[in-house]
Amino acid sequence: MSHIKSLRDYLDALEAIGELQRIESEVDWHLEVGAIIRRSYDLHAPAPLFTNLTGYRDSGMRLFGAPASLSAARHPLARLALSIGLSAESTGQQIVDVLADARSKPGIEPVVVDRAAAPCKQHVMVGDAVDLTVFPTPWIHGNDGGRYIQTFGTNIAKTPDGSWTNWSINRMMIHDKATLACLLPRTQQIGIIRSQWIEAGTPMPVAVALGVEPGLPVVGAMPLPQGVDESHYLGAVFGEGLELVAAETVDLLVPASAEIVIEGYVAIEETVPEGPFNEYPGYNATESSPKAALHVTAITYRDKAILPVVAAGPPVEEDSTVTGTAAAAEILHLLREAGLPISSAWYNPEAALHWLTLAVRRDWHETTGLASHELVAKIAEVVLGGPAAVHAPKTLVVEDDVDITNLAEVVWAFATRSHPDVDRGEFHYPRKLTDPLAIYLNAEEQHGFSAGKVIYNCLLADLYPTDRRPSKGSFEHGWPAEIQARVLDRWSEYGYR
Repeated sequence: MSHIKSLRDYLDALEAIGELQRIESEVDWHLEVGAIIRRSYDLHAPAPLFTNLTGYRDSGMRLFGAPASLSAARHPLARLALSIGLSAESTGQQIVDVLADARSKPGIEPVVVDRAAAPCKQHVMVGDAVDLTVFPTPWIHGNDGGRYIQTFGTNIAKTPDGSWTNWSINRMMIHDKATLACLLPRTQQIGIIRSQWIEAGTPMPVAVALGVEPGLPVVGAMPLPQGVDESHYLGAVFGEGLELVAAETVDLLVPASAEIVIEGYVAIEETVPEGPFNEYPGYNATESSPKAALHVTAITYRDKAILPVVAAGPPVEEDSTVTGTAAAAEILHLLREAGLPISSAWYNPEAALHWLTLAVRRDWHETTGLASHELVAKIAEVVLGGPAAVHAPKTLVVEDDVDITNLAEVVWAFATRSHPDVDRGEFHYPRKLTDPLAIYLNAEEQHGFSAGKVIYNCLLADLYPTDRRPSKGSFEHGWPAEIQARVLDRWSEYGYR
């Protein structure tokens, strides 16, 4: 396993496999950058690195788009795999397994380095010198409410008693040169921590680290339990501690290799306008609303800093790849911890975090003695009982003869195995914790973070005797191994290319 410790090393790794596109032509940060990133998503093109931005050429600062989206067909999950130390060719299930397995390991504390050894300290702005506009922050979508500097960074906050540090991703828009407008939902962990600071009557100290090592945004999107420090967990993934350094004006440790670190305090009551902003369900947002104000007290950054950018919207982009994969890993860990016969879990990225698929071992009926509706009920108790499945309004449960990372196979299994009735095929669960961004929610559901969810039962093992269960008629399952090998060996002889 290879631990990529900086964004710049990550760019080198992408370039080595043909997944980085340097764009040296002048590109406008106002909308043009966002449109190019969006187009790169649609084509599964290499990630764009913008080196010549209108009005910022002399600074040498750069923008990096599509940092963890899908890549070319030969290694579609390369960006995500490299981020957590795997080879570019790794499969979705291998990525999920690595993240889930690390949940059972003890966390590894970070290594604190001296200021002089921290690249993020090459330039320092403090107090009146703070100016967010020195960075080429893009206006991403045509109908956004402003320039979003935080779309793929890491927000760092800790409880007033210092017992828990949380690392998360939450969008932030520039309000003026020293103020950010922040989306900090009260149900998310950073919102829970903020509520403790409000109760203490003190603005919440926060650091926003941008351009961090690629594994950090992955774990920042993972719904780990309250009290778990994501930096310690990522240390367990790699088997070594992350390198952190003390911030300038807040009592927090920040990634030493970060491209940009913004420090400040989130006001107790003060708000500023934020939004609209295109989000992961894939629809244009239409309204601005008051959000928490973050008053910046310091900014540190590297020479020729690189700002990563996500152009959120229809799948597939980082909300689907990063948030979905990290959440699937946590769900897999919880289901295994509960002793359930689960092989894997996967948020099909094409479904924009609205569709979770679970693979159950094919021998589940023999080993558990349960009927499928009983197994579904146990799965629901784990999956729908906490924040890990906040993004799963619809869950499919299939046997693991289905490759759940292959959308075509999932659609086939859903269409042919789920009985369209409420006694066996569909199980509805009202008023479960939900993300409020789904466009079908009414106002009460959005504001209450609560809505109905459904699990579709696509299991077959309890319907047939063991020797009469339907078998896939696929190439891999429908012909003897020697015939498969002969056909593969002679494929070009047949005239195929």
